Amino acid sequence: MTTDVFLTRTAAFLPFSPVSNEDIEEVLGRIGGKVSRARRLILRSNGIQSRHYAIDRATGQLAMTNAQLTAAAIRALGDDIGPVDCLATGTSLPDQLMPNHAVMVHGELGWPRLEVVACAGICLAGAAALKHAWLSVRAGDARRAVATGSELASAVMRGINFEAELEHKLEALEARPEIAFEKDFLRWMLSDGAGAVLLEREPRGPLSLRVEWIELSSAAHELPVCMYAGADKNAQGGLDGWARTSPADWQRDSTFAVKQDVRLLNDNIVRATLAEPLAAIIERRGLKTDDIDWFLPHLSSHYFVEPVAASLASLGLPIPRERWFSNLATKGNTGSASPYIMLDELFRSGRIKPGQKLLMFVPESGRFSSGFIYLEAV
Repeated sequence: MTTDVFLTRTAAFLPFSPVSNEDIEEVLGRIGGKVSRARRLILRSNGIQSRHYAIDRATGQLAMTNAQLTAAAIRALGDDIGPVDCLATGTSLPDQLMPNHAVMVHGELGWPRLEVVACAGICLAGAAALKHAWLSVRAGDARRAVATGSELASAVMRGINFEAELEHKLEALEARPEIAFEKDFLRWMLSDGAGAVLLEREPRGPLSLRVEWIELSSAAHELPVCMYAGADKNAQGGLDGWARTSPADWQRDSTFAVKQDVRLLNDNIVRATLAEPLAAIIERRGLKTDDIDWFLPHLSSHYFVEPVAASLASLGLPIPRERWFSNLATKGNTGSASPYIMLDELFRSGRIKPGQKLLMFVPESGRFSSGFIYLEAV
């Protein structure tokens, strides 16, 4: 027997004041003291105007851990949420390899004993955490569950992290600047933040969202790795993880930097994460445009707005642009936290009315996974 599950509270935490496009390189730090050749081009394409970093501007050092960011978002849900039975977290870059992110967040919170689950991945990690929390309440195992998404991307994007590689490849970088592009590209795309939601068996307050369904899928059976960290691509196109490389090479090759194959991304992201899985959902669930009052797409860049709109139209699901909601321009791309931060802003805006239905779309380019979350306001 299952029960209805209601998302009753949302929260977000964005560290320090917003960082503008003009200040971004000063906060992250320049590589080798030189201005990035790619920065302006990438920022013009992605449409992001401001973002947040958990970096102390006076020292250039990280001022918070990922676990602290996540705990701050959870505390923002309020002191009166009641006892929580399940905590599910999602992140791309935890503070350590072991133990998992969820237990570190639990330790920061100091809550009594409860079930904690950490979901790994990239952008979809937060959606996976939400699904675990939803299923836990739906099955009757938990009365209340908290799910989170969080990112501390700046930990691997600061200029100082690339100094060893720059020194090793100085001549090659001068002659062929595209060698560094797969790493430099993401320095201007990703930022820090955390979000959290509370799930319960009954609605609460003036607005709650009933979670109707959550669908996750992967296209890894047909596509290679596109976005990765802690590894390097080998001659066969596969990955050699950090454990298979020499510690001496970790800094020289910036092994732990976040990297992305931009050509592979552009060729496949809309088809593999939106068109194909959503076509199956439309057929299985009979989803129609009139069933969607708000469309919340997690977009890494405004570059993808038109391709996403065209794909929706081709599927027979042409969602009018006035029903779209995104805060990418002002909050940046916070990976697995982005869906939470986006939902929190809309949830608190007063624009969601009872009876309205929301479709969230969360793509991930790691190996082309995606998630769809369908909610109804009550």
